[in-house]
Amino acid sequence: MRVSELRILEIINIEDGRRLGPIIDLDLDLEKGMIKGIIVLAPSRGKGFFGGGRNGDVFIPWDKVIKVGVDVILIDGRDLINYDF
Repeated sequence: MRVSELRILEIINIEDGRRLGPIIDLDLDLEKGMIKGIIVLAPSRGKGFFGGGRNGDVFIPWDKVIKVGVDVILIDGRDLINYDF
């Protein structure tokens, strides 16, 4: 799978089945050639002009990724810091 293909996958939390948003970036360890985590676009809070009040993006460590499937990425979001979806 290519990195560009990861961007189109849905991120689903297995704890409650919620969609967490699109991947906007990857945190890579270039020396080891590993993905350290994914960065997900935080949802709008309904504040601001046209509802654009985001609280920042959410970092999901790669060890929280349970499964990368054909059309979804399943994550375990129980203990995530900034998990405020």
